[in-house]
Amino acid sequence: MPIRQPSKPRASRPRAQARPYHHGDLRRVLIEAALQLAAEGADVSVREAARRAAVSPGAPFRHFPNRDALMAAAAEEAQRRFRAEIEAALSKAPASGPLARFRAFGLAYLRWALRNPAHFEIISTGRYFVHGSSAELTRDNAELIALTEGILAQAAEQGLLRSVDLKRIQIAGRALVYGFARMNLDGHFPRWGVEAGEIERMAEGALDLFIAGIAKP
Repeated sequence: MPIRQPSKPRASRPRAQARPYHHGDLRRVLIEAALQLAAEGADVSVREAARRAAVSPGAPFRHFPNRDALMAAAAEEAQRRFRAEIEAALSKAPASGPLARFRAFGLAYLRWALRNPAHFEIISTGRYFVHGSSAELTRDNAELIALTEGILAQAAEQGLLRSVDLKRIQIAGRALVYGFARMNLDGHFPRWGVEAGEIERMAEGALDLFIAGIAKP
């Protein structure tokens, strides 16, 4: 009688592991989606951001209960990127040269706004949400205003300015960079004969003309 060989134990199948959540940081992914939608000129909503993020329509509401909350977070992110551009430019400007720092500040503002028009609109207009609802944006704007005040005060102390009315200089400078960036956003430059490849150079020239006007000869 043949000896029956003991049957080999069946290999146990590995237990299926739960798949990790698709996004490790859903909040950041939703913010990026909102920024991208704005850059495309599309309507920004929590549900559309969820669709872009490839998550269920209800998933984002754990982070953003409504569109205003999402847009506030998107504006704060755009502002952080803008602030980083300013700080990088100022780090390369001489600490003892206030007009060079003023120029670096203005040029960084213009270049960032020209290269990121939708982000500029988010942080500079009320189209997307009420800016006063974000304490972070309010604080950051106040810090940037104080920074320009300090730079101009240093220039005045060194006797570099034609006028001692620093508030007027500051507002005029703000009007220049904001107005130039807004002209670009609204598509004005072609009718003024400025080609797309010339806009940044024109911005730099306008800023230099302004500084030459406020500086003592």
